[in-house]
Amino acid sequence: MPDVRALTRRAVTLGVLAAAGAAAATAVRGSGRPAGDDGAVLSTSRRTASPPAPGGVRTAPLPAPSATGPAEPSPSPAPADRPELPRGGRDLFPRHRVVAYAGLPGAPALGRLGIGDLDARTAELEKLAARYTGSGADEREPLPALELIAVVAQARPGPDGTYRVRVGSEVVAAHLAAARRRRALLLLNIQPGRASFLDEVRALERWLREPDVGLALDPEWAVRGRVRPGEAFGSTTGKDLDAVSAWLAALVAEHDLPEKLVVVHVLAPSVLRSPGALRRRPGVRWVRSADGIGTKAAKRRSWERVQAGGVRDPAAREAPTGAGVLRPGFKLFLVEDERGSSRIMTPPEVLALDPAPDYVCYE
Repeated sequence: MPDVRALTRRAVTLGVLAAAGAAAATAVRGSGRPAGDDGAVLSTSRRTASPPAPGGVRTAPLPAPSATGPAEPSPSPAPADRPELPRGGRDLFPRHRVVAYAGLPGAPALGRLGIGDLDARTAELEKLAARYTGSGADEREPLPALELIAVVAQARPGPDGTYRVRVGSEVVAAHLAAARRRRALLLLNIQPGRASFLDEVRALERWLREPDVGLALDPEWAVRGRVRPGEAFGSTTGKDLDAVSAWLAALVAEHDLPEKLVVVHVLAPSVLRSPGALRRRPGVRWVRSADGIGTKAAKRRSWERVQAGGVRDPAAREAPTGAGVLRPGFKLFLVEDERGSSRIMTPPEVLALDPAPDYVCYE
């Protein structure tokens, strides 16, 4: 049974998002700036200049918005100049452990990434990621990531009835620029409302052509029928994820990209049904993040339930389909995990989980 406290917290958050979205739309209308090609309102952020690519890392130029809509990215690099991950190489695991801040600008309730100065947050994240190196057989190179909520579930249907809104192109560009200044990944988080994950992923193609941009899918916000986001937990299936995986693998092959990270956030096992339908594909690495909220003991129990049958089973790790395709991830909540006498888990406590997570996210 999902944690009622978590559901209540998310329902309240929807109200915060609705108010923030309305305020942003009003501000942009007042500025006379246009909407993007996808109907999303563009942010008024000025931080859109593309930074130089980090040393040794091959990236395509960062597109900049224009008065006629978002510019298309430049062509992918030639095969002789193969794109790499932010800190070198083309493979994510087992070389790296990814450590992320999640959030949305102007919505502090949704995570640390949305609080204060973006460069201050990335500097803070760099120091935190260094604490997840590990030791012995599980020693890894930390790879910071910014998990930006790029598709936000809403309490109202909106003009297309999908109960979601896409953030402006300038917001994504600013976060990609900030990530590149720290040689970090950018992950675009999708809360789809009544839209499909595949449709929302396709809408982000211009960003996913970049070698340092991945995805995070949030199925608790994927609802159907008459249910509105926040009224009940949504869910997805292994079949739906596999459709995303097939599309993304084709994109990776077409543009000769390094491995793409896709995180699926799972609050409870019921949020991801029939994971066995997800197939292993070249160029796409999946992580199942256990998103339980509460005390250390409660989070460990949630970890056990969510990761059951996954990579801790040696046979599952080698299978072409099934839960073993999903590598382990873990989320910590900087506010909710510290209520009452509870204290947030430390990096050594997180690394003591079995198996140690490949992905750690702070919201």
